[in-house]
Amino acid sequence: MFELKTLAKEAIPSALKKAERYRLLNEPFLAAGICLDILQVAPGHQEALIMLLLAHTDKFKQTLYPAFSEAEEIVDQLNDQHCKHYYRGIIYERRAHAHLFQGGPSAGELAYDCFTKAMSAYERALDTCDPGNHDATLRWNTCARILNNNPHVKPGHDTRGVEVTDGYE
Repeated sequence: MFELKTLAKEAIPSALKKAERYRLLNEPFLAAGICLDILQVAPGHQEALIMLLLAHTDKFKQTLYPAFSEAEEIVDQLNDQHCKHYYRGIIYERRAHAHLFQGGPSAGELAYDCFTKAMSAYERALDTCDPGNHDATLRWNTCARILNNNPHVKPGHDTRGVEVTDGYE
């Protein structure tokens, strides 16, 4: 086994930029690794936690598990209640997209369940957002448009396949 090298705290801003760049290049595993290096020297660093959460959601189309549960664990480490709701919405919205991307007989039903959980989380985020920050509104509207414009994305008879967390039902 190789022992990991420790990132200098002064390098955190630059490392965050690199992590964001790797996310934009669709390299979520590289972005996640950089975030883990940051968190090793700055546990609880909020920007690194959010970037790591987003990197995990970028993996959903390739591998839903364990990326989904890893992203959910990070939400609990966020300090701000608004962020907790908003990023939980992001997790569910991106999971819905992953179900649609992967397809299958119940993909529309699973996606519907995830979209509605995302919308519920976004509504909670709106209750706690600053007047000028309506990112949750934009995300909620995106989910609503997808549900309105795709008749195959509809509630199913049995949606127990999607875990319910933090009261998002």
